Amino acid sequence: MAHSHETVLISGASSGIGEALAWLFAEQGHDLVLVARSEDKLADLAHALAEDHGVEAQCYPADLSKPGAARRLFNAVNGDGQQVDILVNNAGVLEHGAFIDMDATQHQRMIQLNVAGLTDLLSHFLPPMAERGYGRVCNVASIAGFMPVASLATYAATKAYVLSLSEALAEEMRPHGVSVTALCPGVTATNMVAQVQEDNDTFAKMPGMLISDVDDVAREAFKACMKGTPIVVPGNLNLATTLAARSTPKWLVRRLSGLLGRSSL
Repeated sequence: MAHSHETVLISGASSGIGEALAWLFAEQGHDLVLVARSEDKLADLAHALAEDHGVEAQCYPADLSKPGAARRLFNAVNGDGQQVDILVNNAGVLEHGAFIDMDATQHQRMIQLNVAGLTDLLSHFLPPMAERGYGRVCNVASIAGFMPVASLATYAATKAYVLSLSEALAEEMRPHGVSVTALCPGVTATNMVAQVQEDNDTFAKMPGMLISDVDDVAREAFKACMKGTPIVVPGNLNLATTLAARSTPKWLVRRLSGLLGRSSL
């Protein structure tokens, strides 16, 4: 396989959608910059990717919810002579439950990683792409970003931010040759969702047809990112849900999502 000569940085790369995307990019000959908190998992993944696909895979353990983590990561990557051509903002966290039953640290953890950490990475890695006149970004949002979700109030709000930011940047960066894609999956079979199912009977009883396969989601994300599609919603049912949310009066969306959300508490 001819080498692509493009380097992809994937945050939250040690599992779930991030790991699945790492395999897809490696299959196409992309070198990888793998970022997550778990150094051991990253090292195992990097070794497997290099062995199976002959790509370079570098590990950069980091907790992107910490202030200054994105700047330190950017400096480390640049210091190692890496040029990031594609940025996948996948790191994120989900907390399920009533807003008033969560403590402030749980809310802040979601905001710091899903919003602040993602934005900080963009603020560091987008300018060099614009200067070069080429780059691709895939920000992982959620179908929850299209509507308010009782029982996922803060999480859904953070994903609404990611979706709105991505749509705006897709237009801002267009003249600079940089595409920005918002990936908006529904419930996906990842470790994060498995933890919610373990803790909540309603989620545990969710029909399998409503849970997306992580590899299918990653394939849709990869294709959309490489095409420069601004928004991708994997799965016909999820797509129908988001289209309905955007065309239905907001008061009705709020009431329906409230009924469903309260039933899971």
